[in-house]
Amino acid sequence: MNTIVVVGASLAGFRAAEAVRKEGFDGRLLILGDEPHLPYDRPPLSKEFLAGRMERDRVQLRSVEQLEAEWLLGEAAVSLDLAARRIDTSKGRELPFDGLVIATGSKPRRLGALDPRRAGVFELRTLDDALALQGQLRPDRRLVIVGCGFIGVEVASTARELGAEVAMVSLLSPLAIAGAPAVAQATRLLEAHGVALHLGRTVEHVQGEPVESVVLDDGKRLEADAVVSAVGVVPATDWLAGSGLQLDNGVLCDARLAVLGAENMVAAGDVARWSNPRCGGAPMRIEHWTNAAEQGRAAARTLVHGSSAEPHGSVPLFWSNHFTVRMQSVGLPDRADRFEVVEGSPEDDELAVAGYLGDRLVAGLTWNKPRALIALRGRLAEPLITP
Repeated sequence: MNTIVVVGASLAGFRAAEAVRKEGFDGRLLILGDEPHLPYDRPPLSKEFLAGRMERDRVQLRSVEQLEAEWLLGEAAVSLDLAARRIDTSKGRELPFDGLVIATGSKPRRLGALDPRRAGVFELRTLDDALALQGQLRPDRRLVIVGCGFIGVEVASTARELGAEVAMVSLLSPLAIAGAPAVAQATRLLEAHGVALHLGRTVEHVQGEPVESVVLDDGKRLEADAVVSAVGVVPATDWLAGSGLQLDNGVLCDARLAVLGAENMVAAGDVARWSNPRCGGAPMRIEHWTNAAEQGRAAARTLVHGSSAEPHGSVPLFWSNHFTVRMQSVGLPDRADRFEVVEGSPEDDELAVAGYLGDRLVAGLTWNKPRALIALRGRLAEPLITP
């Protein structure tokens, strides 16, 4: 291979670019990113950076400048010509390649009632999103957050810390994807810190521009100075439509992260749906920081070394900060059919629980109990599940 193009200049793409160099590729390396910024860390965007406790230069990933690569920033991929092995960009550029890393991540899912172009409606996916939202988090502001997933709960925590009045609207319970113990702990913490929960509800429409209020599907009206849409994400594969690649909740890949039906193409991060050996080969897509970093490196090894590269097996691992509590999770809590308390009490901020599928340990969840998480991780079944 003479030319490798990495599409996506976030964590997964950057780690892949680093790794192809480490694995011995010395040809032309191009990194295409739709944002104008060099790669940066996303987790602080809803926490330290959003709260103003972290400077902008600390969000940027380290060693970016040392990478021997050509950066094409503020320029999105718009299509892939599989036969010609070429990427077409939003600026009319044509980028031929021998090897390709698809690392375009994910994009916010959107509700029809919440148009991010309306003044006062915000999303939180990018650095610019966080900068725009920062000014809304102060004591004289009323914030409505739509969605009770990890981003929604983290933004609620940061906003309350800074004195804003917060209401949350969601069809689902807080952190429903992480299992019943996570729901109970998140609900307890949100209510204890003065967050008003409107569960089983969605937004019918928004009034005013700038925003003045939101009207729920039961007719209830919530006063608001700003609305944050945090209803999840979808893999960013629009630019691959019609390319011939297999797309199904992401780019379909084998156990080595090689794109199915394509030569010298790999995918990594939120956009990749691969056969995970640690889960019996079950296809899965994981939207966590650790996964993006690990997959970027693994995909690069596959691109450089082909079928001699090791399959990439991964146990999902993530963390989230809510108020004074650090929640950590390992495994697949959404697959567990029962949970047992290992340490602490559900009424406290220190708790560890084990999640089982039948008799198999498939997940561990902890709150302010990092050592307990390590112990639970060591006990996880192998493989976690069978497809």
